[in-house]
Formats: sequence, structure tokens, C-alpha cells
Amino acid sequence: MKQPVVLGIISYPVFPAQMGGQKCVEGFYKQLATQTKLVLAVAKQNRTDSIPNVPIENFLFDHWKGPLNILYLIRLIRLIRKQKIDIIIIEHSYFGWLGLMLRFFTGKKLVIKSHNIEAYRFKDLQRPFWQIYYRYERFVHRKADHSFFITDEDQAYALSKWKLDPQKTSVSTYGVSLDSAIIDLKPTLRKRLVEYFNIPHNSTLFLFNGTLNYTPNTDALHVIVYELLPRLRNYRFSFRLFICGKNLSPQWEKVLKEQPELIVTGFVDDISVFMSGTDCSINPVTLGTGIKTKLVEALAYHQTVITTQTGAKGISPELTGQKMKIVPDYNWELFANAMSNFNPYQQANTPAPFFERYYWPAIVDKALVSLQQL
Repeated sequence: MKQPVVLGIISYPVFPAQMGGQKCVEGFYKQLATQTKLVLAVAKQNRTDSIPNVPIENFLFDHWKGPLNILYLIRLIRLIRKQKIDIIIIEHSYFGWLGLMLRFFTGKKLVIKSHNIEAYRFKDLQRPFWQIYYRYERFVHRKADHSFFITDEDQAYALSKWKLDPQKTSVSTYGVSLDSAIIDLKPTLRKRLVEYFNIPHNSTLFLFNGTLNYTPNTDALHVIVYELLPRLRNYRFSFRLFICGKNLSPQWEKVLKEQPELIVTGFVDDISVFMSGTDCSINPVTLGTGIKTKLVEALAYHQTVITTQTGAKGISPELTGQKMKIVPDYNWELFANAMSNFNPYQQANTPAPFFERYYWPAIVDKALVSLQQL
């Protein structure tokens, strides 16, 4: 079957990728580029040399300036004709309207690749227009030729609430490129962290990682400081919790640094040092849809993760064995108990079926089958 020529349209900064959502976009297109011809039209802040041998044109307005991209409609139509594009993929639903216009003028197929149910993310962020966006998001997904959702739960929601045609939807989840060889680095990197931060050697090392101005993560910081730490102190065991991520507010930085058990690193260039060097990742998140990329990455580094039910959405428990411990939402006593009982010296590797599901080549192979059928 002929491989389609794909135009990806990305409405925000992605290249170089630093955060989970950016890595999701970058990983998908890097792998897609190895299997079919790819062209990208991206927001102006993106670099154009991020994927070898892929034309990346960075001229689009991003985020709230998105409606101004109507000015680039003719330029995009010319790009589609010049590159002989077969399929247009819009990352997120933000520019779905632009994709619909491009399909109208060029006759090419339109795919929307969703990372969340965006309207409910806006609801969590307390944006007053979330209900208007809900109607828009439902409309563009109904009009698209195909929709990729990042989790089974998001796909089921769209089928139930938006009444999408099941034949026009599929799941394209977040992926990793790691294998079990990374396990060999864990003892060395753990020792490095213990010595660098002057931590007692018998301490259990936990990690919380994410974009720290994102509402689900700032809510989790509140849980860590005011729900988990008081309970963990009562258990009287030695531990440290690393807080890694960018965009931490000065107010939260002050609060976190007042807690002796917390080590606030800010953004780190190489998160693998902390993913491999710590013993366990925690995810006390109760807000948001989509997949929690930090959990996929942690599991790929053979870390055990302790998470809420909401935080575990999108990750199949049957593929993670004993590596993912799920606690009911808001049961912070049980969450703290799971942390205090965690034994870093009796941990198995992440099972191979996890990597078969959350591995970029397998994810893109499946996505290509859907694209070829359009």
C-alpha cells in the first residue's frame, strides 16, 4: 500500500522538546519521518533542524494569535500542492478550523491528533470559555476524516459524548524509545545523587516531575506539602523527594524550599539522571485528561510509580505488572502509606509488554494503518 505524504501543523513551540507534551509531538513525527514523507508547518518559535531530512517551515502564529493564521491560508495551500500532500494532521484541536479550510480548498484528508479533551483541561484551569470550546472541539472532531486520541479513555469519551464514528477514530498514545539496558545505570546514578545532594544513604529517593505552572501539577504540589509530608513525617522513615520541572512560581518555590525533605531542582537538562537515579516516582494528580507522560517515562526507566487513579489513566495496568501502584483519588493516607512501605531493594524491571505498547515504532505503525485507509 502506498505511503501517504503527510503535512503536520503544530500550533505551539515544540522543537526542541523539553516537556512531556512536546516530547509526544517530537517522538511521533521523528518516527513517522522514517516511514513516510513528512512536511511540517509550525509556530515561529520552533527550530527548523530538529528532524533530519524533514522540511520544517516555522511561520505560523501560535496559541491565542492562532486566528491570524488565516493570513497564511494561501501559503499553506501552495505548500500542500508543491509537496503533493495527501493528509493534513493538526496537533490538538486548536487549529481544527484551519484544517477544515485547507481540506475545503485542496480536497486533502484531515486528521486531528488529540492530546487531551481540551475543553475539560480548560475547565480545570478555570477558563470561563471552556463550554464554548467544548462545542468547537466536538464540531471539528466530527468534521475530521479521522481523529487520534491519546488514551482509550479519551477515545471512549469522544465516541460516547460526541457521537463520533468509531471507524474514524483510533488511539495513538505517548511513546518511549528506551529499552531495558538503561537499568544498568541506576546504581551509579543513584550514588551520584546521594553524594551530590548529601543525602543519607539509607534514604528512599522519590521523584515528582512535570511542568510546574500546569494546574494539575500545582494542585499536586499542594497535596505533597499539605497532605503527604505531614503523614510521611509520622512514619519516621528517611526519604527525600526531588521536585523537577520548569515554570515554578516564586511563591511555590519559597514554600517548597521550606520543607527539609524536598529537593527543588528546577528544570533539568537531562531528566534521565533523576529518572534512573531515584527509586520511585509519585503522581498525586487528580485533575486533567489525557495520558500522564511522566509516568510513561518513569516506567520506561524501570521505576516503580505510585499514582492516583486519575494519574494512571491511559496506562494499561495489565502491562505494568507490579511497577504501578494505584491509589484511589484523594486517599492521601493510603498514598503516604504506599510511599512509606516502598522497598527500593526489591523491585523488578518493567515488563516487556509495556515497551511493546508504549514504543514509538509500534505506535506509528498502528497510526500509519489508519492513515493509509483514508
